[in-house]
Amino acid sequence: MDNLSDTLKKLKITAADRTEGSLEGCLDCLLQALAQNNAETSEKIQGSGILQLFANLLTPQASCTAKVADIIAEVAKNEFMRIPCVDAGLISPLVQLLNSKDQEVLLQTGRALGNICYDSHSLQAQLISMGVIPTLVKLLGIHCHNAALTEMCLVAFGNLAELESSKEQFASTNIAEELVKLFKKQIEHDKREMIFEVLAPLAENDAIKLQLVEAGLVECLLEIVQQKVDSNKEDDVAELKTASDLMVLLLLGDESMQKLFEGGKGSVFQRVLSWIPSNNHQLQLAGALAIANFARNDGNCIHMVDNGIVEKLMDLLDRHVEDGNVTVQHAALSALRNLAIPVVNKAKMLSAGVTETVLKFLKSEMPPVQFKLLGTLRMLIDAQAEAAEQLGKNAKLVERLVEWCEAKDHAGVMGESNRLLSALIRHSKSKDVIKTIVQSGGIKHLVTMATSEHVIMQNEVLVALALIAALELGPAEKDLASAQLVQILHRLLADERSAPEIKYNSMVLICALMGSGKASSCRSVSMWLSSDVKRMVIINDINK
Repeated sequence: MDNLSDTLKKLKITAADRTEGSLEGCLDCLLQALAQNNAETSEKIQGSGILQLFANLLTPQASCTAKVADIIAEVAKNEFMRIPCVDAGLISPLVQLLNSKDQEVLLQTGRALGNICYDSHSLQAQLISMGVIPTLVKLLGIHCHNAALTEMCLVAFGNLAELESSKEQFASTNIAEELVKLFKKQIEHDKREMIFEVLAPLAENDAIKLQLVEAGLVECLLEIVQQKVDSNKEDDVAELKTASDLMVLLLLGDESMQKLFEGGKGSVFQRVLSWIPSNNHQLQLAGALAIANFARNDGNCIHMVDNGIVEKLMDLLDRHVEDGNVTVQHAALSALRNLAIPVVNKAKMLSAGVTETVLKFLKSEMPPVQFKLLGTLRMLIDAQAEAAEQLGKNAKLVERLVEWCEAKDHAGVMGESNRLLSALIRHSKSKDVIKTIVQSGGIKHLVTMATSEHVIMQNEVLVALALIAALELGPAEKDLASAQLVQILHRLLADERSAPEIKYNSMVLICALMGSGKASSCRSVSMWLSSDVKRMVIINDINK
C-alpha cells in the first residue's frame, strides 16, 4: 500500500500539469491496485482527495479519459464511494462523455454512471432529467454490433425504465424499434432474457405498447411460443412464460389491443385462440387472460361470443374443476365475466350453460377464484329475471354467499357476495328468492351493506331491501329489526354527507316498510320507526 500512496501523490501532481505519460502510468497502477483489493484501494482514493481531480480529466480529447472512467466505475462498485463520487461532481462530465465517438470511452462511462447511480432512484431521476435516455437509445442504434456497449445500454435501460418519469422520454424515442431489431438478432437465451427485462417495464406504458406492436414484437413473441411450447428444458419453459406474459401485457393497452384484434380476424387473435385448448397450462393461462383483455369493449365481446369463444372457455374450465390450476380458473372466469357485460351476450351465455359451469367452482377455497365467480354470476343475471330467480332459489349458492359475506380477510369477496345477494333480489323480484335468502341468514348482511363506503353498493341494497319490504316483509321482519335497519336508515338520512340518491332510496325503503300490506307488519314497523325518522318522512314529503 506504500506504492499506492506514492502513486496517489504522484497522480495529484501529474493531474495538475497534465503530463500524459506519467498520468497514464499512475492510472494503470490504480487500476491494478483496484483489481487486487477494490475496497481498501477505494478508501485510499477517497482519503487522498483525488476524486475531485478526476472531473477535470474527463474530457473527450484526453487519451486517459477511458481509464479515468474505468477507475470511477471500479470505485463506485462500493456503496460507500457513490456519494463521494457525486460530491466530487463526476456525474455531469460523465454524462457529457456519452456523446463521445470512442467506444471504449462510452463503455467505461456507461459503467461509471451505472455504478454511481445503482439502486438510487434520485440519482437515476437526475440522469433522466439530464437527457441520457435519448442519448443511450441513439448509442444502441449506432453500436448494436458492439456486444459490450449493447449490454451496457440494456442494463441502463432496465434500471431507468423502472422509474415512471422515464416512460415519457422513452416513448419519444425509437426505443421500441431498436429493441425489436436487436431481439430478432438474438439466439442466446441470456441475451434475450436481458432484452425481456427491459421490455417488461417499458410495456407498462400504453404509448410504448403500441410502438412495440407496430415494431413487430408480437410476431417475435409468437415465434418463441411456437418454438418452446413442447420443450421441457428449464430455460425454454421460462422463456415461454416470459413471452406469453409479455404478450398479455401488450394487450392491456386499448390501442394496441384493438390493433391486434383486427375485428376478430387478426392472425394474432386467432393464434391466441389456439392457446386455450392447449395442454400447456402457461398457454391456457395466457390465452384466457388475452381473451379477458380483448373483451374490454362491447363490440369485441359480441363478436367473440357469436364466434364460439364461450364454449372454448367452458371446456377449459371443465378441465380444471378437480384439483385444477387456480390461475387458469381465475383467468377463464375473468374472461367470462367481461364477455357477460354487453346486454345482448347475457341470454346467449346463459343458454350456453355458463352458470352451470361457473357453479362447479362454488366449493373453491381460493379467494381470487371466488371473486371472479361472483362477478361473473352478477354480470350474467343483470336484467335477467328468470336466471336471477333460478340462482336465487339455489340454497347451496345462497348459503355459500352468506358464508362469503363474512370473509373479512378478503374484502373483494365479501363485497361481491353482498352485491350478488342484492342482485338476486333486484333482478328476480321473487318472493321465493327472498325466502331463500332469509332462511340462509342473508338479511343481516344486506342491512350491513347499506353502511358501505361505496355509494353504488348502498343504492343497490336499498333497492333490494325496498323490494323485500314490498314483496315479502313478514319472514324478514325479525332479521331486519335485529340488524337495526331503522337506526341505519335514520343515520343515512341525518348524515349531511349522504348522497341525494342514498337519501331518496332510504325514503323509498321507509315508505315500503310503512306501506306493507300486513297489519301486523305495519304495527311492527311503526314501533321501529322513531319520531325523528317519521318527522324526516313528513319533511321530505313537503319538500317534494
